[in-house]
Amino acid sequence: MTIELVALPLPPTADASKFTDFGREVRGVDPGSLSPELFEQIRDALYKYDALLFRNVKLTPEQQYALTKAFDPESESYGHGNNKTESTKKSILHPDLKTIPRVPQVQLIGNGTVYNHEGLAEAMLKHPSHTTFHKTRVTPEDEAKGITRFYRWHIDAALYDLSPPKVTTLYGIHVPKGDHQICRYDDGTGDELEVPLGTTAFVSGKTMFDILPKDLKSLAVRSKVRYAPHPYVWMAPAHALPTGLGIENEGLELPLSELPPWEEARRKTLPVVWKNPVTGNLHFQVHPCGAAELIVDPLPAGASREGALYPDGAHITDLKEVRDLLYKMQRPAIAPKLVYPHDWREDDLVLFHNRGVLHTVVGAFTKEQVRAFHQCNLAASDDPAGPTEEDVKAYA
Repeated sequence: MTIELVALPLPPTADASKFTDFGREVRGVDPGSLSPELFEQIRDALYKYDALLFRNVKLTPEQQYALTKAFDPESESYGHGNNKTESTKKSILHPDLKTIPRVPQVQLIGNGTVYNHEGLAEAMLKHPSHTTFHKTRVTPEDEAKGITRFYRWHIDAALYDLSPPKVTTLYGIHVPKGDHQICRYDDGTGDELEVPLGTTAFVSGKTMFDILPKDLKSLAVRSKVRYAPHPYVWMAPAHALPTGLGIENEGLELPLSELPPWEEARRKTLPVVWKNPVTGNLHFQVHPCGAAELIVDPLPAGASREGALYPDGAHITDLKEVRDLLYKMQRPAIAPKLVYPHDWREDDLVLFHNRGVLHTVVGAFTKEQVRAFHQCNLAASDDPAGPTEEDVKAYA
């Protein structure tokens, strides 16, 4: 049996030429009970298209965990770890996650109060809002008119000690209806994007790399990013940019001496560009909010130095310089024409290649709008592979 793949419906704002290899709906397949042969087709399709949608799915937490684990059989714990300690309650992620008791790898996320749900007698959920994380916010008057922002562009990853998950599965159980909203970038460009209420927005890491000019492609393939220890605790006092693509330079990050205990050897230093294991494509995969340093290799022998940035290599520790460079490389790829905002329906299951896309929650709900999703991703059994020596020579 061959799976049926159908292109995802794009919003009129999207540049269709940039989405020819992004996103497919999978039809006629129950993702909760895949044969090994069907799973291999699903796996290859996910790495080829980066996001797969299944409609009208009924999926238990056990099935969702099993499906997610199938992409990395040696993985076991939730992407941020199964056990929440007191020290991690300072994390910016802590209020957003409720663990399903019998399947701790699956998290309940959403908005409003949910009762008698998978072993949880009562769960008070809060949709992340830019109003609590960004330095500035849209006015209450504009918010009442449906103006909103991207919350935080990111990869699902602890970015300390644990390896970034390969795949995230998101299952929409209760999806409130409502008017579309206008996501405003508020960065002086005038950019804005009409989005469905409570959308999850995706951008392709492949496109993020592909559209870079030569000098920035060279920098990207030669660079690694070192993340702060316990980055979600470190960034918690800080504020995000209005695009949700990184942190303002205000010096508000928690001092390293005030973080939970950490070891230098457990900090994550990862390539800026990750190589797709099926297609061989290069994906620009950086979580800008947690980035603390950039380590740039020198140009390879024989490469032209004309116009090259840091031709002799560099170890960049100035936080503003790190952030400015990453923003320059990442901001073009979140332009309205390059964003896929998924229009959720109840019983939608979305699988996305967490090592190939960046994503963000968007929008705002009232307390009365109850939303419940199950999310699962697993700390990977290995770190992502970066560009090969041949890739570096080709782009440097």
